[in-house]
Amino acid sequence: MMSQEQNDLITRTGPKAPCGRLMRSYWQPAALVDELEGARPIRPVRLLGENLVLFRDENGRYGLIDRHCAHRGADLAFGRLEHGGLRCAFHGWLFDATGQCIETPAEPKDSKLCQNIRQRSYPVVEKSGILWAYLGEGAPPAFPELDCFVAPGTHTFAFKGHMACNWLQALEVGIDPAHASYLHRFFEDEDTSTAYGKQFRGASAGSDLPMTKILREYDRPIINVEHTEYGLRLIALREIDEERTHVRVTNQLFPHGFVIPMSTEMTITQWHVPVDDENCYWYAIFTSYTNPVDKQKMRDQRLELYELPDYVSRKNRSNDYGFDPHEQQTATYTGMGSDINVHDQWAVESMGAIQDRTKEHLGQSDKAIVQYRRLLRQEIEKVQGGEKPMLFLDETNARSIQGPATMDGIGPTRGWETYWMEVDVKRRRGAPWTAPVPKEIADNVHRLTAAE
Repeated sequence: MMSQEQNDLITRTGPKAPCGRLMRSYWQPAALVDELEGARPIRPVRLLGENLVLFRDENGRYGLIDRHCAHRGADLAFGRLEHGGLRCAFHGWLFDATGQCIETPAEPKDSKLCQNIRQRSYPVVEKSGILWAYLGEGAPPAFPELDCFVAPGTHTFAFKGHMACNWLQALEVGIDPAHASYLHRFFEDEDTSTAYGKQFRGASAGSDLPMTKILREYDRPIINVEHTEYGLRLIALREIDEERTHVRVTNQLFPHGFVIPMSTEMTITQWHVPVDDENCYWYAIFTSYTNPVDKQKMRDQRLELYELPDYVSRKNRSNDYGFDPHEQQTATYTGMGSDINVHDQWAVESMGAIQDRTKEHLGQSDKAIVQYRRLLRQEIEKVQGGEKPMLFLDETNARSIQGPATMDGIGPTRGWETYWMEVDVKRRRGAPWTAPVPKEIADNVHRLTAAE
Protein backbone atom coordinates (compact mmCIF):
# COMPACT_ATOMS: atom_id res chain seq x y z
CA MET A 1 0.00 0.00 0.00
CA MET A 2 1.35 3.42 -0.92
CA SER A 3 1.31 6.40 1.45
CA GLN A 4 0.12 9.84 0.40
CA GLU A 5 3.66 11.14 0.74
CA GLN A 6 4.93 8.44 -1.63
CA ASN A 7 2.16 9.21 -4.12
CA ASP A 8 3.02 12.92 -4.05
CA LEU A 9 6.70 12.11 -4.63
CA ILE A 10 6.07 10.31 -7.93
CA THR A 11 3.30 12.52 -9.31
CA ARG A 12 4.20 16.17 -8.55
CA THR A 13 6.37 17.84 -11.20
CA GLY A 14 6.52 21.54 -10.28
CA PRO A 15 9.88 23.38 -10.28
CA LYS A 16 10.65 22.56 -6.64
CA ALA A 17 9.24 19.01 -6.53
CA PRO A 18 11.74 16.11 -6.56
CA CYS A 19 10.00 14.49 -9.55
CA GLY A 20 9.92 17.91 -11.22
CA ARG A 21 13.70 18.10 -10.92
CA LEU A 22 13.95 14.66 -12.50
CA MET A 23 11.69 15.65 -15.42
CA ARG A 24 13.78 18.77 -16.01
CA SER A 25 16.76 16.51 -16.69
CA TYR A 26 15.25 15.57 -20.08
CA TRP A 27 14.07 17.17 -23.29
CA GLN A 28 10.28 17.59 -23.12
CA PRO A 29 7.83 17.81 -26.03
CA ALA A 30 6.52 21.39 -25.92
CA ALA A 31 4.44 21.55 -29.12
CA LEU A 32 3.97 19.99 -32.51
CA VAL A 33 5.80 21.72 -35.34
CA ASP A 34 2.37 22.00 -36.99
CA GLU A 35 1.22 24.28 -34.18
CA LEU A 36 3.63 27.00 -35.28
CA GLU A 37 2.73 26.86 -38.96
CA GLY A 38 0.69 29.66 -40.45
CA ALA A 39 0.80 33.43 -40.40
CA ARG A 40 1.32 33.88 -36.65
CA PRO A 41 3.73 31.29 -35.21
CA ILE A 42 3.17 32.05 -31.52
CA ARG A 43 1.72 29.58 -29.00
CA PRO A 44 1.19 29.77 -25.24
CA VAL A 45 2.68 26.67 -23.61
CA ARG A 46 2.15 25.34 -20.12
CA LEU A 47 4.81 22.74 -19.34
CA LEU A 48 5.77 21.17 -16.01
CA GLY A 49 3.60 23.76 -14.26
CA GLU A 50 5.34 26.74 -15.90
CA ASN A 51 3.61 29.33 -18.12
CA LEU A 52 5.65 29.99 -21.25
CA VAL A 53 5.27 31.30 -24.78
CA LEU A 54 6.76 29.56 -27.83
CA PHE A 55 7.45 31.44 -31.06
CA ARG A 56 9.38 31.32 -34.31
CA ASP A 57 11.01 34.57 -35.41
CA GLU A 58 11.41 35.88 -38.97
CA ASN A 59 14.72 34.02 -39.32
CA GLY A 60 13.19 30.67 -38.37
CA ARG A 61 14.69 30.56 -34.86
CA TYR A 62 12.51 29.11 -32.10
CA GLY A 63 12.20 30.85 -28.76
CA LEU A 64 10.60 29.61 -25.54
CA ILE A 65 10.42 32.27 -22.86
CA ASP A 66 8.38 33.22 -19.80
CA ARG A 67 4.86 34.11 -20.83
CA HIS A 68 4.61 37.30 -18.79
CA CYS A 69 6.64 40.32 -19.84
CA ALA A 70 9.52 41.31 -17.55
CA HIS A 71 8.35 44.93 -17.71
CA ARG A 72 4.94 44.83 -16.02
CA GLY A 73 3.71 41.29 -16.54
CA ALA A 74 1.51 41.56 -19.63
CA ASP A 75 0.81 38.36 -21.62
CA LEU A 76 3.38 37.86 -24.38
CA ALA A 77 1.18 35.21 -26.04
CA PHE A 78 -0.66 38.21 -27.52
CA GLY A 79 2.57 39.82 -28.70
CA ARG A 80 3.70 40.71 -32.20
CA LEU A 81 6.50 39.07 -34.21
CA GLU A 82 8.64 41.84 -35.63
CA HIS A 83 12.21 43.20 -35.82
CA GLY A 84 13.84 39.89 -34.87
CA GLY A 85 11.79 38.95 -31.85
CA LEU A 86 8.52 38.94 -29.94
CA ARG A 87 7.23 42.39 -29.02
CA CYS A 88 4.91 42.97 -26.05
CA ALA A 89 1.67 44.63 -27.14
CA PHE A 90 1.53 46.71 -23.90
CA HIS A 91 4.59 48.98 -24.21
CA GLY A 92 6.48 47.52 -27.14
CA TRP A 93 9.36 45.89 -25.29
CA LEU A 94 11.03 43.45 -27.69
CA PHE A 95 12.61 40.08 -26.78
CA ASP A 96 14.66 37.84 -29.01
CA ALA A 97 14.63 34.02 -29.10
CA THR A 98 17.12 33.85 -26.22
CA GLY A 99 14.90 36.03 -24.01
CA GLN A 100 17.20 39.05 -24.26
CA CYS A 101 15.39 42.39 -24.31
CA ILE A 102 16.58 44.23 -27.40
CA GLU A 103 14.29 47.28 -27.42
CA THR A 104 12.48 49.40 -24.79
CA PRO A 105 10.79 51.94 -27.09
CA ALA A 106 9.27 54.25 -24.47
CA GLU A 107 12.62 54.82 -22.75
CA PRO A 108 15.04 57.64 -23.70
CA LYS A 109 17.07 57.03 -26.86
CA ASP A 110 20.32 56.63 -24.92
CA SER A 111 18.80 54.26 -22.31
CA LYS A 112 20.80 51.13 -21.53
CA LEU A 113 17.88 49.56 -19.64
CA CYS A 114 17.26 46.74 -22.10
CA GLN A 115 20.84 45.44 -21.76
CA ASN A 116 20.05 44.21 -18.26
CA ILE A 117 16.57 42.82 -18.98
CA ARG A 118 16.19 39.18 -19.88
CA GLN A 119 13.17 36.89 -19.92
CA ARG A 120 13.88 33.42 -18.62
CA SER A 121 14.32 31.27 -21.73
CA TYR A 122 14.83 27.63 -22.64
CA PRO A 123 16.49 25.93 -25.62
CA VAL A 124 14.22 24.44 -28.29
CA VAL A 125 15.03 21.91 -31.02
CA GLU A 126 12.90 20.45 -33.78
CA LYS A 127 12.90 16.68 -34.09
CA SER A 128 10.51 14.34 -35.95
CA GLY A 129 7.63 16.79 -36.08
CA ILE A 130 7.89 17.85 -32.41
CA LEU A 131 9.44 20.93 -30.82
CA TRP A 132 11.43 19.83 -27.76
CA ALA A 133 12.33 22.07 -24.84
CA TYR A 134 14.91 21.65 -22.11
CA LEU A 135 13.87 23.22 -18.80
CA GLY A 136 16.78 21.93 -16.75
CA GLU A 137 20.05 23.41 -15.57
CA GLY A 138 23.34 23.11 -17.40
CA ALA A 139 23.85 21.56 -20.81
CA PRO A 140 20.97 19.41 -22.08
CA PRO A 141 21.43 15.71 -22.79
CA ALA A 142 21.82 14.18 -26.24
CA PHE A 143 18.89 12.43 -27.88
CA PRO A 144 19.06 8.62 -27.96
CA GLU A 145 19.14 6.97 -31.38
CA LEU A 146 15.51 5.86 -31.25
CA ASP A 147 13.90 4.68 -34.48
CA CYS A 148 11.52 7.65 -34.44
CA PHE A 149 14.51 10.02 -34.49
CA VAL A 150 16.56 8.06 -37.03
CA ALA A 151 13.80 7.54 -39.62
CA PRO A 152 13.44 10.21 -42.32
CA GLY A 153 10.59 12.68 -42.10
CA THR A 154 8.73 10.82 -44.84
CA HIS A 155 8.42 7.81 -42.55
CA THR A 156 7.27 9.51 -39.33
CA PHE A 157 4.13 11.35 -38.25
CA ALA A 158 3.62 13.24 -34.98
CA PHE A 159 0.40 14.03 -33.14
CA LYS A 160 -0.78 14.84 -29.60
CA GLY A 161 -3.85 14.75 -27.40
CA HIS A 162 -4.90 16.23 -24.06
CA MET A 163 -5.80 14.25 -20.95
CA ALA A 164 -7.36 15.90 -17.89
CA CYS A 165 -5.34 13.96 -15.32
CA ASN A 166 -1.88 13.51 -13.85
CA TRP A 167 0.85 12.33 -16.21
CA LEU A 168 1.66 9.19 -14.22
CA GLN A 169 -1.71 7.45 -14.49
CA ALA A 170 -1.73 8.35 -18.20
CA LEU A 171 1.67 6.70 -18.63
CA GLU A 172 0.80 3.64 -16.56
CA VAL A 173 -2.04 2.60 -18.87
CA GLY A 174 0.55 2.25 -21.63
CA ILE A 175 2.74 -0.16 -19.65
CA ASP A 176 -0.18 -2.36 -18.58
CA PRO A 177 -0.41 -5.30 -21.03
CA ALA A 178 -3.45 -6.84 -19.33
CA HIS A 179 -5.94 -4.01 -19.83
CA ALA A 180 -6.17 -4.34 -23.62
CA SER A 181 -8.19 -7.56 -23.36
CA TYR A 182 -10.98 -5.67 -21.63
CA LEU A 183 -10.73 -1.91 -22.17
CA HIS A 184 -10.06 -2.34 -25.91
CA ARG A 185 -12.29 -5.39 -26.48
CA PHE A 186 -14.35 -5.49 -29.67
CA PHE A 187 -17.06 -8.13 -30.00
CA GLU A 188 -16.64 -8.37 -33.78
CA ASP A 189 -13.52 -8.23 -35.93
CA GLU A 190 -13.11 -5.90 -38.88
CA ASP A 191 -11.38 -6.56 -42.19
CA THR A 192 -7.74 -6.16 -41.20
CA SER A 193 -6.87 -4.76 -44.64
CA THR A 194 -8.67 -1.52 -43.69
CA ALA A 195 -6.75 -1.06 -40.43
CA TYR A 196 -4.20 1.53 -41.61
CA GLY A 197 -3.59 4.13 -38.93
CA LYS A 198 -5.65 2.30 -36.30
CA GLN A 199 -4.21 0.53 -33.28
CA PHE A 200 -5.26 -3.06 -32.40
CA ARG A 201 -7.27 -3.35 -35.64
CA GLY A 202 -4.74 -5.12 -37.87
CA ALA A 203 -3.50 -8.70 -37.94
CA SER A 204 -0.68 -9.99 -35.79
CA ALA A 205 2.58 -10.71 -37.59
CA GLY A 206 2.93 -14.20 -39.01
CA SER A 207 -0.84 -14.78 -39.16
CA ASP A 208 -4.17 -13.55 -40.44
CA LEU A 209 -5.58 -13.44 -36.90
CA PRO A 210 -6.91 -9.98 -36.02
CA MET A 211 -5.40 -8.51 -32.86
CA THR A 212 -8.95 -7.86 -31.65
CA LYS A 213 -9.74 -11.58 -31.72
CA ILE A 214 -6.56 -12.51 -29.84
CA LEU A 215 -7.09 -9.89 -27.13
CA ARG A 216 -10.74 -10.90 -26.71
CA GLU A 217 -10.24 -14.65 -26.51
CA TYR A 218 -6.97 -14.84 -24.57
CA ASP A 219 -7.35 -12.49 -21.62
CA ARG A 220 -4.83 -13.92 -19.13
CA PRO A 221 -1.40 -13.00 -20.48
CA ILE A 222 1.81 -14.13 -18.87
CA ILE A 223 3.77 -10.90 -18.37
CA ASN A 224 7.56 -10.79 -18.25
CA VAL A 225 9.35 -7.57 -17.27
CA GLU A 226 13.05 -7.01 -18.00
CA HIS A 227 15.21 -4.05 -16.98
CA THR A 228 17.07 -2.35 -19.82
CA GLU A 229 19.39 0.61 -20.36
CA TYR A 230 16.41 2.74 -21.40
CA GLY A 231 13.82 1.57 -18.85
CA LEU A 232 11.81 -1.66 -19.04
CA ARG A 233 10.94 -4.26 -21.67
CA LEU A 234 7.54 -5.91 -21.32
CA ILE A 235 6.72 -9.23 -22.99
CA ALA A 236 3.11 -10.41 -22.84
CA LEU A 237 2.46 -14.02 -23.85
CA ARG A 238 -0.98 -15.35 -24.76
CA GLU A 239 -0.80 -19.09 -25.48
CA ILE A 240 -3.19 -20.00 -28.27
CA ASP A 241 -2.41 -23.74 -28.27
CA GLU A 242 0.54 -26.05 -27.71
CA GLU A 243 2.14 -24.94 -30.94
CA ARG A 244 1.34 -21.21 -31.14
CA THR A 245 1.71 -18.28 -28.76
CA HIS A 246 0.87 -14.63 -29.29
CA VAL A 247 3.89 -12.50 -28.34
CA ARG A 248 3.63 -8.76 -27.76
CA VAL A 249 6.82 -6.84 -26.94
CA THR A 250 6.58 -3.26 -25.68
CA ASN A 251 8.95 -0.91 -23.87
CA GLN A 252 8.87 1.70 -21.14
CA LEU A 253 11.14 4.54 -22.19
CA PHE A 254 12.33 6.45 -19.12
CA PRO A 255 11.15 8.73 -17.74
CA HIS A 256 7.60 9.04 -19.18
CA GLY A 257 7.49 7.34 -22.56
CA PHE A 258 6.78 3.99 -24.10
CA VAL A 259 7.41 2.30 -27.45
CA ILE A 260 4.78 -0.14 -28.69
CA PRO A 261 3.91 -1.93 -31.93
CA MET A 262 0.99 -0.40 -33.82
CA SER A 263 0.98 -2.87 -36.70
CA THR A 264 3.44 -5.00 -38.66
CA GLU A 265 4.33 -1.77 -40.47
CA MET A 266 4.51 0.86 -37.70
CA THR A 267 5.51 1.50 -34.12
CA ILE A 268 4.33 4.23 -31.77
CA THR A 269 6.77 6.12 -29.55
CA GLN A 270 4.71 8.10 -27.04
CA TRP A 271 5.45 10.45 -24.16
CA HIS A 272 3.05 11.60 -21.42
CA VAL A 273 4.14 15.15 -20.71
CA PRO A 274 2.97 17.02 -17.60
CA VAL A 275 1.18 20.28 -18.36
CA ASP A 276 0.80 20.61 -14.62
CA ASP A 277 -0.03 18.06 -11.93
CA GLU A 278 -3.64 17.64 -13.11
CA ASN A 279 -3.26 17.73 -16.89
CA CYS A 280 -0.98 16.18 -19.47
CA TYR A 281 -0.51 15.76 -23.20
CA TRP A 282 0.41 12.56 -24.92
CA TYR A 283 2.81 13.17 -27.81
CA ALA A 284 3.24 10.31 -30.27
CA ILE A 285 5.57 9.69 -33.19
CA PHE A 286 4.37 6.96 -35.57
CA THR A 287 7.30 5.35 -37.40
CA SER A 288 6.94 3.27 -40.58
CA TYR A 289 9.41 0.53 -41.57
CA THR A 290 7.91 0.07 -45.02
CA ASN A 291 6.17 2.79 -47.03
CA PRO A 292 6.16 6.53 -46.36
CA VAL A 293 3.51 7.51 -43.82
CA ASP A 294 0.24 8.81 -45.27
CA LYS A 295 0.38 11.89 -43.05
CA GLN A 296 -2.84 13.41 -44.33
CA LYS A 297 -4.82 10.25 -43.66
CA MET A 298 -3.27 9.82 -40.20
CA ARG A 299 -4.00 13.45 -39.35
CA ASP A 300 -7.57 13.37 -40.68
CA GLN A 301 -8.28 10.18 -38.70
CA ARG A 302 -7.18 11.83 -35.47
CA LEU A 303 -8.87 15.14 -36.09
CA GLU A 304 -12.19 13.29 -36.12
CA LEU A 305 -11.68 13.05 -32.34
CA TYR A 306 -9.39 15.94 -31.40
CA GLU A 307 -10.30 19.61 -31.74
CA LEU A 308 -7.80 22.32 -32.59
CA PRO A 309 -6.11 24.45 -31.40
CA ASP A 310 -5.65 22.63 -28.09
CA TYR A 311 -6.02 18.99 -29.22
CA VAL A 312 -8.82 18.32 -26.75
CA SER A 313 -11.00 15.24 -27.28
CA ARG A 314 -14.57 15.80 -28.47
CA LYS A 315 -15.49 12.82 -26.31
CA ASN A 316 -14.78 13.67 -22.69
CA ARG A 317 -16.14 13.78 -19.17
CA SER A 318 -18.74 16.43 -20.09
CA ASN A 319 -20.54 14.08 -22.50
CA ASP A 320 -19.73 10.74 -20.79
CA TYR A 321 -17.11 9.98 -23.45
CA GLY A 322 -19.92 9.19 -25.92
CA PHE A 323 -21.08 6.26 -23.79
CA ASP A 324 -23.86 4.21 -25.43
CA PRO A 325 -25.30 1.34 -23.34
CA HIS A 326 -26.59 -0.45 -26.46
CA GLU A 327 -23.11 -0.35 -27.99
CA GLN A 328 -21.70 -1.71 -24.74
CA GLN A 329 -24.00 -4.72 -25.05
CA THR A 330 -23.36 -5.42 -28.71
CA ALA A 331 -20.13 -3.94 -30.07
CA THR A 332 -17.46 -2.70 -27.62
CA TYR A 333 -16.65 -3.46 -24.03
CA THR A 334 -16.75 0.19 -22.98
CA GLY A 335 -19.62 1.41 -25.16
CA MET A 336 -17.46 4.42 -26.05
CA GLY A 337 -16.80 3.88 -29.73
CA SER A 338 -13.93 2.32 -31.63
CA ASP A 339 -11.15 4.86 -30.93
CA ILE A 340 -8.94 3.36 -28.22
CA ASN A 341 -7.71 6.84 -27.26
CA VAL A 342 -11.19 7.47 -25.85
CA HIS A 343 -11.05 4.20 -23.88
CA ASP A 344 -7.69 5.16 -22.38
CA GLN A 345 -8.85 8.69 -21.64
CA TRP A 346 -11.94 7.47 -19.77
CA ALA A 347 -9.89 4.96 -17.76
CA VAL A 348 -7.26 7.43 -16.56
CA GLU A 349 -9.51 10.47 -16.10
CA SER A 350 -12.05 8.40 -14.16
CA MET A 351 -9.37 7.84 -11.49
CA GLY A 352 -9.51 11.56 -10.62
CA ALA A 353 -7.14 14.40 -11.41
CA ILE A 354 -4.39 12.66 -9.41
CA GLN A 355 -5.01 8.99 -8.70
CA ASP A 356 -5.20 8.14 -4.99
CA ARG A 357 -2.80 5.21 -4.92
CA THR A 358 -3.26 4.76 -1.17
CA LYS A 359 -6.50 2.90 -1.96
CA GLU A 360 -5.40 0.63 -4.81
CA HIS A 361 -4.81 -3.14 -4.63
CA LEU A 362 -2.27 -4.43 -7.12
CA GLY A 363 -2.00 -7.97 -8.48
CA GLN A 364 0.54 -10.02 -10.41
CA SER A 365 -0.62 -8.52 -13.70
CA ASP A 366 0.54 -5.13 -12.39
CA LYS A 367 4.19 -6.18 -12.13
CA ALA A 368 5.31 -3.64 -14.74
CA ILE A 369 3.55 -0.85 -12.86
CA VAL A 370 5.25 -1.89 -9.61
CA GLN A 371 8.70 -2.09 -11.19
CA TYR A 372 8.31 1.22 -13.00
CA ARG A 373 7.33 3.04 -9.80
CA ARG A 374 10.34 1.54 -8.06
CA LEU A 375 12.57 2.71 -10.93
CA LEU A 376 11.01 6.18 -10.81
CA ARG A 377 11.69 6.53 -7.07
CA GLN A 378 15.25 5.30 -7.58
CA GLU A 379 15.97 7.90 -10.26
CA ILE A 380 14.33 10.71 -8.26
CA GLU A 381 16.70 9.86 -5.40
CA LYS A 382 19.68 9.94 -7.75
CA VAL A 383 18.84 13.46 -8.92
CA GLN A 384 18.28 14.60 -5.33
CA GLY A 385 21.75 13.27 -4.56
CA GLY A 386 23.33 15.27 -7.38
CA GLU A 387 23.70 12.36 -9.83
CA LYS A 388 22.55 12.19 -13.44
CA PRO A 389 19.55 9.89 -13.97
CA MET A 390 19.31 7.04 -16.43
CA LEU A 391 19.04 8.00 -20.10
CA PHE A 392 20.70 11.36 -19.46
CA LEU A 393 23.06 10.86 -22.39
CA ASP A 394 26.05 12.68 -23.82
CA GLU A 395 27.08 12.57 -27.47
CA THR A 396 29.54 9.73 -26.89
CA ASN A 397 26.97 7.27 -25.55
CA ALA A 398 23.75 8.43 -27.25
CA ARG A 399 24.14 5.78 -29.95
CA SER A 400 24.15 3.04 -27.33
CA ILE A 401 20.38 3.44 -27.01
CA GLN A 402 18.87 2.20 -30.27
CA GLY A 403 15.49 0.86 -31.33
CA PRO A 404 14.04 -0.31 -29.08
CA ALA A 405 12.63 -3.52 -30.47
CA THR A 406 8.87 -4.09 -30.54
CA MET A 407 6.74 -6.90 -31.93
CA ASP A 408 3.18 -8.21 -32.07
CA GLY A 409 2.86 -11.62 -33.67
CA ILE A 410 2.03 -15.30 -33.51
CA GLY A 411 5.10 -17.42 -32.89
CA PRO A 412 6.03 -20.89 -31.70
CA THR A 413 5.08 -21.74 -28.12
CA ARG A 414 8.53 -23.26 -27.82
CA GLY A 415 11.06 -20.81 -29.18
CA TRP A 416 9.16 -17.56 -28.85
CA GLU A 417 12.26 -16.05 -27.19
CA THR A 418 14.13 -16.15 -30.52
CA TYR A 419 11.09 -15.61 -32.72
CA TRP A 420 10.20 -12.07 -31.65
CA MET A 421 13.76 -10.86 -32.04
CA GLU A 422 14.07 -12.40 -35.51
CA VAL A 423 10.85 -10.69 -36.60
CA ASP A 424 12.14 -7.34 -35.37
CA VAL A 425 15.55 -7.77 -37.01
CA LYS A 426 13.96 -8.81 -40.33
CA ARG A 427 11.72 -5.73 -40.33
CA ARG A 428 14.68 -3.45 -39.65
CA ARG A 429 16.87 -4.97 -42.33
CA GLY A 430 14.05 -4.66 -44.85
CA ALA A 431 13.33 -1.03 -44.09
CA PRO A 432 13.98 1.53 -46.87
CA TRP A 433 15.89 3.66 -44.34
CA THR A 434 18.78 2.54 -42.15
CA ALA A 435 16.99 1.18 -39.09
CA PRO A 436 19.71 0.17 -36.64
CA VAL A 437 19.54 -3.28 -35.07
CA PRO A 438 20.11 -2.81 -31.32
CA LYS A 439 23.32 -4.58 -30.35
CA GLU A 440 21.63 -6.52 -27.56
CA ILE A 441 19.04 -7.90 -30.00
CA ALA A 442 21.62 -8.76 -32.67
CA ASP A 443 23.82 -10.53 -30.11
CA ASN A 444 20.91 -12.48 -28.63
CA VAL A 445 19.59 -13.60 -32.02
CA HIS A 446 23.06 -14.84 -32.95
CA ARG A 447 23.58 -16.59 -29.60
CA LEU A 448 20.13 -18.22 -29.45
CA THR A 449 20.24 -19.31 -33.08
CA ALA A 450 23.69 -20.84 -32.62
CA ALA A 451 22.47 -22.80 -29.59
CA GLU A 452 19.60 -24.45 -31.49
